[in-house]
Amino acid sequence: GPVDNQLPTDTERHRIAVLVPTTGSVAAVGQSIANAANLAVLDTGGQRIRVTVYDTAPGAAAAAQRALADGNKLILGPLLADDVRAVAPLAQRANVPLISFSNDVSVAGRGTFIMGYNPVQSIDRVVRYARSRGVARFAGLMPAGTYGQRAATAMIRSVESAGGQVVAMQNFDRSRTSLAAAIGKLPKNGYDAVLIADSGRIALQAAPLVRKEGGADARILGTELWNTETNLGASPAMAGAWFASVSDGLYNQLAGKYRARYAAAPYRIASLGYDGVLLATRIAQDWRVGTAFPVQRLTDSGGFAGIDGAFRFGRDGVAERALEVKQIGSGGFTVASPAPARFGE
Repeated sequence: GPVDNQLPTDTERHRIAVLVPTTGSVAAVGQSIANAANLAVLDTGGQRIRVTVYDTAPGAAAAAQRALADGNKLILGPLLADDVRAVAPLAQRANVPLISFSNDVSVAGRGTFIMGYNPVQSIDRVVRYARSRGVARFAGLMPAGTYGQRAATAMIRSVESAGGQVVAMQNFDRSRTSLAAAIGKLPKNGYDAVLIADSGRIALQAAPLVRKEGGADARILGTELWNTETNLGASPAMAGAWFASVSDGLYNQLAGKYRARYAAAPYRIASLGYDGVLLATRIAQDWRVGTAFPVQRLTDSGGFAGIDGAFRFGRDGVAERALEVKQIGSGGFTVASPAPARFGE
């Protein structure tokens, strides 16, 4: 058992730390990730890894220091980008890689990897699919702020590389007045599709205005943010809209198992905790206990398979994901273009 408040010595299993907030304002999200990580340990048997959860709410750096002192050789987390910035230097000095649940690409690199769903990849996937279906002229509605700026850059690059044309791009500040003004500035009947790079709630406000203001026949496009919105099909203006995201097939099975064990529904992001443990378990099969984590394995070109489908890390530390395109209808979402089962397909 533990001696002097230290974890017991384990000569057969690798110590893996999960750094998430389990108290404070986002505790429910962090606990959902931690619970899913524990489910993965149970499902895989846990014969090669020991997972310990550390609460980042009192301080991410302090949580990381405890995890490193306890001998953890891999850190899954933290969740928030600012916490990643606090933890990354500590982990780097200890030669312990960080696989964060954040989607902020600015924190990736130098031993830090991010698993979060990347809007750049979602936009590229839906733009290329739309282009393959004959869409040539694209318009964009982008929220003010960093997310909107990155979405706008991604859209321009994707459209141009796919051989299309960006005919208009308008920004808004998420107020109804600003959104209506931005839509009013789009060229009347001058675009085949409009990308609304914001939440489903904003899309529900924007789509009827697009139909009214000259985009009656335009295809509505969205991002991975729409995947957790269950009411988008209730709006006639959203019928036929496309967006790209990870597949929900295996996640729905995980959610059922999660509810049975914890008597609550998981947050959609909980799958990252499950997949992080699956990744660690796979690498642990030929990783000798007591040695440093073989970080080079994270950039295997074949990638990994998880609840969210195939993914792999690039040299920049950002997870590349195999995404599907979903279409919105009155009955909910249907798959318009399935995600490839593996890379290279």
